[in-house]
Amino acid sequence: MPDLTTEPEPAPDAAGAGAARPRALLLESIHPDARGILEAAGYDVEVRSGALAGPQLASALDGVELLGIRSQTRLTAEVLEAAGAGAGGALLAVGAFCIGTNQVDLPAAAQRGVAVFNAPFSNTRSVVELALAEIIALTRQMTPRSYALHTGTWQKTARGAHEVRGRRLGIIGYGNIGSQLSVLAEALGMSVAFYDTAEKLALGNAHRMASLEQVLAWADVVTLHVDGRSGNSGLFGAAQFAAMRPGSIFLNLSRGFLVDHEALREALVSGHLAGAGIDVFPDEPARNGDPFESILRGLDNVILTPHIGGSTEEAQEDIGRFVAGKLRDYVAVGSTSLSVNLPAVTPDATSAHRLAHLHRNVPGVLGAIGSVLADHGVNVVGQHLSTRGELGYVLTDTARRVDAGVAAALAAMEPTVRLRVLA
Repeated sequence: MPDLTTEPEPAPDAAGAGAARPRALLLESIHPDARGILEAAGYDVEVRSGALAGPQLASALDGVELLGIRSQTRLTAEVLEAAGAGAGGALLAVGAFCIGTNQVDLPAAAQRGVAVFNAPFSNTRSVVELALAEIIALTRQMTPRSYALHTGTWQKTARGAHEVRGRRLGIIGYGNIGSQLSVLAEALGMSVAFYDTAEKLALGNAHRMASLEQVLAWADVVTLHVDGRSGNSGLFGAAQFAAMRPGSIFLNLSRGFLVDHEALREALVSGHLAGAGIDVFPDEPARNGDPFESILRGLDNVILTPHIGGSTEEAQEDIGRFVAGKLRDYVAVGSTSLSVNLPAVTPDATSAHRLAHLHRNVPGVLGAIGSVLADHGVNVVGQHLSTRGELGYVLTDTARRVDAGVAAALAAMEPTVRLRVLA
């Protein structure tokens, strides 16, 4: 059933108490700047340090308009259904305060009129710097040397240690992170090749290879920077590790489910690989202090980090501001710029009144909206329309605020997914 949402009433001032403020829920220790931005926009913000799942998450969403999560909270179709999203429920938008969005069922959210935003650029540099640090540490054999000293053994030797200058770096996935890593690695004197299924412009002296196998056979260091689509699951297993050069190094700072860790351990223990740096895992604890188990624990040539690729203070501050700003602008003016699941519309602020209409992408919707408004004597002063797959999204600016009857007529249109009266 189509959903009708009107703009929340402004928060009461000291003289006028009683009206409830709209609610936002931020999970997983999102940066405090996000809370400040949403509170300034009139939201009552609840902050929790850990992730939520299943019925617990659905219950917590009762009455919540804006949800902020990171990588551990799974927003499934079942949770959305249980929370009543899109069927008169309060939830308007979700902010993934990270790069990845595979923890959210994006089609299910879109079908219920829930916008999803992420931070595709804010922590790029942080991930790149961690990758470079691990490349240097592993190439110089710093981890086994450190482990030996911690266990009371002095091992001053150059055996197995190399400069990164002149080494070959193979990047799998040449997006925002992979391409920036490419530039900085060249500045260190590395030769760079990459493989990506999409056409990408090579930066600097990097060269594109035609297949994953070519990169594996060429590189001294292989690093994964691919997205979380389901087709990438199990991308690296025994066959891929066997195809890598003897004595090479492997990094995964992207998605835990890309890699068969048993196959990785075997390649490390056998000596085929000289080392590995792993920041993401197939199963990760939901909260700090929870137990962590991995078959890679205890190997002195493996750097294990707890999904901290983007966890610098600078990156988290930028992410907090960026995603919270996207949520604020979506609620206030209807902007879906950089939404990962709705058609992209980037409107200007307006002094007119505005309707946000999300609908199934079928012919005649604009005409039907115009007819309803004309029948009620409402003059249209501007429109912004975009489509994406099965959905269309139109912002209509009108000379006066529409009344409840007009809004009900628009919401009752058969293609309507969600209607919001913004101003």
